Amino acid sequence: MFSGGTIPVRRLECAGSVRKDGGVTERIVRLLRRLPANSRAILETCLYGLIAGLAAVGFMLAVNWAYESGLKRLSHQPLGVFVGSSFALIMGTSLVVGYLLNNFCPDARGSGIPQLKIAFWKEFGHVPWRVVWVKFVAGVLSIGGGASLGREGPSVQLAGGLCANVAGLLGEPKQGRRLATTAGAAGGLAAAFNTPLAAITFVLEEIIQNLNSRMLGSMLLASILGALVVHGIIGEEPAFTLGDTSSASWEIYALTPVVAAAAALIGVSFHLATLGLRRRRLDVWRLPLWLRPALGGFITWLLGCGVFAYTGRLGVFSLGYDDLSAGLNHELAWKTAGILLAAKFVATICCYGFGGCGGIFSPCLFLGGMCGLAMAGVGDLFLDLNSADHVVMGVVGMSACLGAVVRAPVTGILIVFEMTHNFSLVPALMLGALVSQAISRSLCAENFYDALLRQDGHVLHKVIPPRDLKGWRQLPVSAIATFSPVVISDLQPAALREILRKHPYERFPLIIEGKLRGVLTRSEVELALAERRPPAPQPPVTCLRHATIGEVQRQLIASSALVVLLLDQPRGSVIGLVTLHDLLRAETDAAERSLD
Repeated sequence: MFSGGTIPVRRLECAGSVRKDGGVTERIVRLLRRLPANSRAILETCLYGLIAGLAAVGFMLAVNWAYESGLKRLSHQPLGVFVGSSFALIMGTSLVVGYLLNNFCPDARGSGIPQLKIAFWKEFGHVPWRVVWVKFVAGVLSIGGGASLGREGPSVQLAGGLCANVAGLLGEPKQGRRLATTAGAAGGLAAAFNTPLAAITFVLEEIIQNLNSRMLGSMLLASILGALVVHGIIGEEPAFTLGDTSSASWEIYALTPVVAAAAALIGVSFHLATLGLRRRRLDVWRLPLWLRPALGGFITWLLGCGVFAYTGRLGVFSLGYDDLSAGLNHELAWKTAGILLAAKFVATICCYGFGGCGGIFSPCLFLGGMCGLAMAGVGDLFLDLNSADHVVMGVVGMSACLGAVVRAPVTGILIVFEMTHNFSLVPALMLGALVSQAISRSLCAENFYDALLRQDGHVLHKVIPPRDLKGWRQLPVSAIATFSPVVISDLQPAALREILRKHPYERFPLIIEGKLRGVLTRSEVELALAERRPPAPQPPVTCLRHATIGEVQRQLIASSALVVLLLDQPRGSVIGLVTLHDLLRAETDAAERSLD
């Protein structure tokens, strides 16, 4: 069940990252070498789970400390002091976050889950160390400073990236760190939410996108250890405490589809509005990158201070869990829930859309919960709802909104169930998930994370090769090719800079006046721009789309640019390309699948 048992025993000898100075790392590696493969895999997974749990708990405590020491303490001061001090706090932290993200690591923006998907599918699980430390510092400052974002997505990227780097210290080569990354992600989410089951299903549904993955055993062990870490340090308390739900009426099941539909529509609206703001930010706005998170922070400050002055609630800032828990314990008026819903909706769109550092799990749960509580208040005007009905409608909204955005229905059910420790909610959550998924899938072609990747120019090709490697080389190259390649057709400096800005790729076909002239690499274009000269293309290597993978393997060896272009016919148009990285990734997937 543990995938580490299939890793060749000699992998540690060929890993260049093992230290040669006789230090602690080398002694640990030598100890692991003496163990049977399965035992070594279990020990490594245990290490990943513990490290992931400690990273997520450390991040949680740092965020909570920053929030409690800042905004929470200021909220007890006179309103004028709160307004002025909170402005200085949120703008100061937002400016520092913008500087870190722009100058040190742009990949630490947002929730981090799309970036972890890229690392899993394109980089075999390798995550640079810089992503880890920048994410930690920027996340603490951003979320703890008041930005309307969540800590769970960053916890996944932090834990997964940290475990990938630990795997490197233990001798794992860059092309073999998927197990460490997924185990770390599961352990980190389990510790962040105190939800081990939901952590496993999320990684399977969203990152691996295969509920029957051979990594399931490793993720299960890492998730358990991550949950044990948070239990040992913080305790077994659920993330939210609920009022009594045992007396909920049967009529609530008639209202559940209505609440789920409303929460799903809020989630879809959030999805579309955030992507729209990011698109305008990328294409139109000339505001410096380092200053954009501060704009999201400023809007959040305006909305948060307005809501605080009117209601006395801080839910627009940071996670908003205090107000969500208050609502689920009948301590929040339904009109206040509606105000918090509207303000949090706008604040989160601005914080994420302008490139802040934080996730969407917490905001989606908050928006869905407030939607359910507000609708329960409206329902009271027409129906005889009891207090338990209000709670059920709140948690159904939480699950439905999160499910509509993330498009992971099993995770949406389990995460709310485990966060509340209330099994009686599960039937209503399942009914709400059905409605939520139907609405989300009819209105959005992709989930939020995949849409972000596509908007940033990334297309993840998940190859499902034959189970026997003998047939691998006979597959058509179209099974692993990237279609609709980004083509350079204008060598003017402004056009070249625009191509590099919009697309993250390393190689581009050069087609001038309809004729293929060669292949340009990113490094050559950047050097040519710096030297103010025309870029020099590499000679093209081409094949037809029905060529086999075996034939293309030989052509890649002969290509100086390490890319083969696919033509629709001899001397025809370029319809796709295959890089050496595409081939290596697909062959690795084929080898792993053959061992399942």
